[in-house]
Amino acid sequence: MQNKPTLMEQVKNKIRVKNYSIRTEEAYTGWIKRFILFHNKKDPAQMGKQEIEAFLTELAVKNNVSASTQNQALAAILFLYKEVLEIQPAWIENVVRAKKPTRLPVVFSKNEIRKIMFHLKGDKLLQAQLMYGCGLRLLETVRLRVQHLDFENSSILIRNAKGAKDRIVMMPDKLVEPLKGQLEYANKIHLADIEAGYGEVYLPDALERKYPDANKEWIWQYLFPATKRSVEPETGKTRRHHTFEQNIQRALRQAIRNTGISKKGSCHTLRHSFATHLLEDGYDIRTIQELLGHKNIETTMIYTHVVNQGGEGVISPVDHL
Repeated sequence: MQNKPTLMEQVKNKIRVKNYSIRTEEAYTGWIKRFILFHNKKDPAQMGKQEIEAFLTELAVKNNVSASTQNQALAAILFLYKEVLEIQPAWIENVVRAKKPTRLPVVFSKNEIRKIMFHLKGDKLLQAQLMYGCGLRLLETVRLRVQHLDFENSSILIRNAKGAKDRIVMMPDKLVEPLKGQLEYANKIHLADIEAGYGEVYLPDALERKYPDANKEWIWQYLFPATKRSVEPETGKTRRHHTFEQNIQRALRQAIRNTGISKKGSCHTLRHSFATHLLEDGYDIRTIQELLGHKNIETTMIYTHVVNQGGEGVISPVDHL
């Protein structure tokens, strides 16, 4: 007789059945553990709205976490109740969510973008150009696979992005040759891995089962492979993952420092700059929404405020003195 899976095993199984990302799995399991430990390992089925709000209050008051972090913790706890424990009392919908403050995103000017790119080299430069030139998120960039590049139609396919959505973005003409060069580099690494008896990459569970040999095929390889192979803790398999996100994050921070730009920018700032500069160039908000992969137009509308910053284009009286 098989032992009943632990609560955390049930959580992981449900997350994987729903095909959530590994990042979501890590975040949700982390918050659920913290919630249970906060209440001295009390059975979650015996807890309710009062215990949830006490935990969220602790996060806000003593840990001083942001509204978005509080809401992520709440989402994880509600997932536990609704999806794992299958408890959906009326109070679940009435748990108060933290209100996110409305803040304008940091945006680099086109001249600042040029200066930053000047201080980047090799694959770090190409990754930054993809984030700025196509509006890609950091993880979307490092997770690009060979088959996602469509040179014939000058497009790039973004698979399983935020919200489990796919979208297509343009392939900038300026990046065609660098992308082909990166493919050659990735292919050399892949062939060397094959010769050494390796060559596998990670595939989502469903694809792994459906196409058991696909993980060694060229089309599934990462465009930006890691410098070393690594052993997966869960499977024990030796595979080559994509390059670590921290590599481009560190390189970009250094590039920003080297330019002397007095803005606190990050990889996501390149995506913000992409959207803002498209608006400045006259592209409509719906097109930008599609390129960014935003579910709601309201999310994209924040960039109109950046473009119109300074009082909706009003000329200050001091400029007439």
